[in-house]
Amino acid sequence: MVDMSIHPSAIVDPGCELGEGTRIWHHVHVMSGARIGKNCVLGQGCFVAGGVRIGDGCRIQNHVSLYDGVTLEDDVFLGPSCVFTNVRYPRAHVARKAEYAPTRISRGATIGANATVVCGVTVGPYAMVGAGAVVTCSLPAHALAVGAPARRVGWVCRCGEPLRGGPSVGPVECARCGDAYVTSGELGDRCERVT
Repeated sequence: MVDMSIHPSAIVDPGCELGEGTRIWHHVHVMSGARIGKNCVLGQGCFVAGGVRIGDGCRIQNHVSLYDGVTLEDDVFLGPSCVFTNVRYPRAHVARKAEYAPTRISRGATIGANATVVCGVTVGPYAMVGAGAVVTCSLPAHALAVGAPARRVGWVCRCGEPLRGGPSVGPVECARCGDAYVTSGELGDRCERVT
């Protein structure tokens, strides 16, 4: 017997894959073909389309809709009411299902409450998108991005703590967990953990 919890008001269509330990709360709809990993939580009022892939350990807060083409790697956090698109230039009178642009939220990344992620981007591992931001381009690992459109304003540790001072001046230690980071790349546009 697989250990999982599905609230009686949720609709989980036949043909879904749900991992052990996953919890599905009130008024969630998971469509046939969706794959959800182990130990995930889907909050009240979420929608998961059939072409969505969700890794292990993801936390999806209330009222998040995940449409075809969205992939969440392991340990992703999605804040309440964040929005994902799957067509760049939608029109009601033009069929564009063949034009769905894939979106990937990489391992350990966080998307803040009410943020919008425009399709066709990748949010790098352990990146953090602030509440209300609008992501229109891909973000590197450990990026801290805010605003509309979202711009990188700093870097964050794997534990989620912003890195103070910026690792461009040499290794910077996380004030919370002690991990150290340095930047690399021609413009200092990559941040890497060194311990």
